[in-house]
Amino acid sequence: MKRILVTGATGNVGMEVIRFLIRSESKSQIIAGVRDIVGAKKKFQDLEKLMFARFDFEEPETFREALENVDTVFLLRPPHISDTDRYFKPLVQALADSGIREIVFLSVQGAEKSKIIPHNQIERLISESGIPYIFLRPSYFMQNLTTMLLPDIQQKRKIILPAGNARFNWIDVDNIGEVLALLLERFEEFRNTAIELTGTENLSFGEVAILINRNVIHPIVFESVNPIRYYRIKIREGMEKGMILVMIMLHFLPRFLKKPVISQFYEKLTGKNPTTVEEFIRRDRAKFEKS
Repeated sequence: MKRILVTGATGNVGMEVIRFLIRSESKSQIIAGVRDIVGAKKKFQDLEKLMFARFDFEEPETFREALENVDTVFLLRPPHISDTDRYFKPLVQALADSGIREIVFLSVQGAEKSKIIPHNQIERLISESGIPYIFLRPSYFMQNLTTMLLPDIQQKRKIILPAGNARFNWIDVDNIGEVLALLLERFEEFRNTAIELTGTENLSFGEVAILINRNVIHPIVFESVNPIRYYRIKIREGMEKGMILVMIMLHFLPRFLKKPVISQFYEKLTGKNPTTVEEFIRRDRAKFEKS
């Protein structure tokens, strides 16, 4: 029986990966890698077959025990971690030392083109380790609207970013979790490949604001600011410097790139259509209302 460790198990993506693996009646043993096992058990109390291991990206002493007898690791980068040498270099070494046979890493669209983003560096660490891998490079998460951008939406009725008129391709985390679960189970079919995962729409934040306004009582606006002003705004709000820089790279650099290519990988793998942006907004409509 294959043993799969899912890191970031209580986050948006990790939770979806686990739920799709369990729902598919996977024959693999699924282990949630979490910092707080007691709290995680409450979150997953409906999943009786799920096992738990203490795992913390910032505590290397948790790696060895969590990786014991594990065959496959689903790996992601926690948003607040940008120092890959400090955190991911020892982790990838621990994966190699523990005899991990397969890594599925959640990267980002365009990671191979930009050496300054952490995902590019993590991909290189994994490639150089010699461990067989799959890199999944999804486009822009729809759930960013209901997580990191939500306070501004609810309290200021604004999306504030240095994104200008750049178009982003939008993908639902539910779709990402489903694909990752399939890749973890069917690893050999996609061994040592990098896969782009996209939705069907390339939309600017201004266009997304219009879609949100179709479905809420209190309208919002998109305010594009330059990177320096964005940095100052978020510093005043208490956001960590590393996270601010990641947000700037994620939203400012696409202004100078060609519009994203739509991959259709989701449709080919699942035989279904991915979620549209408006379907997502309608599904989570209550979150977009004024707090």
